Amino acid sequence: MSEQHKSTTHFGYQTINADEKEHMVASVFHSVAAKYDVMNDLMSFGIHRLWKRFTIDCSGVRPGHKVLDLAGGTGDLTAKFSRMVGERGQVVLADINDSMLKVGRDKLRNMGLGNNISYVQANAEALPFPDNHFDLITIAFGLRNVTNKDKALASMQRVLKPGGRLLVLEFSKPQHEIMSKLYDFYSFNVLPKMGALVAQDSESYQYLAESIRMHPDQDTLKRMMEDAGLEQVEYFNLTDGVVALHRGFKF
Repeated sequence: MSEQHKSTTHFGYQTINADEKEHMVASVFHSVAAKYDVMNDLMSFGIHRLWKRFTIDCSGVRPGHKVLDLAGGTGDLTAKFSRMVGERGQVVLADINDSMLKVGRDKLRNMGLGNNISYVQANAEALPFPDNHFDLITIAFGLRNVTNKDKALASMQRVLKPGGRLLVLEFSKPQHEIMSKLYDFYSFNVLPKMGALVAQDSESYQYLAESIRMHPDQDTLKRMMEDAGLEQVEYFNLTDGVVALHRGFKF
């Protein structure tokens, strides 16, 4: 593999230098942070709540567990896990973007949550946690924005306890042609206009649509998780594969 190939990556449909991606993705999420929750409900017609509920159902979280909600954004999953792990447990809301982290922290505090939640600004490729530390790691709608996904998956595997599980909830590839065509039309015609109207930002939502198309499909991501050392990896297609939940264990 040439050095030139190694040093480039995708930002949506653009090919850019790999060291530029983190900054460019950060700009997108600084821009959308304030309207993130509203846009999630509008973009998915509220279905994102069902996808996240299914993720929680697959988590196996119990009182006393340590949970890492990576790329946790505004804290939807953190809020649920905080209640599930109880006073003896701990939930870490981690995000590389400080604007998203601040929105999540304020939202969770307004909900009266916080005693068992900590907030960490962290890069998924080099997680600042000890080996074998967490019972569960979730990354919901965040992996596609990571520059080096293999490195990030290996970092997640490292900080999982033996017996722990990783859940990756991410946009994926629709399974049927009619859904694929409808999804493409919606993503590239409706979504940027919605972003312009609600968040005064069409470009960020154009990037989000493009980034989904550049993300590995279901079977490719399954192999990547296995290559990172995770076992019994399986995935569940949700909404015909528009979203998929991948689950893998560390033994």
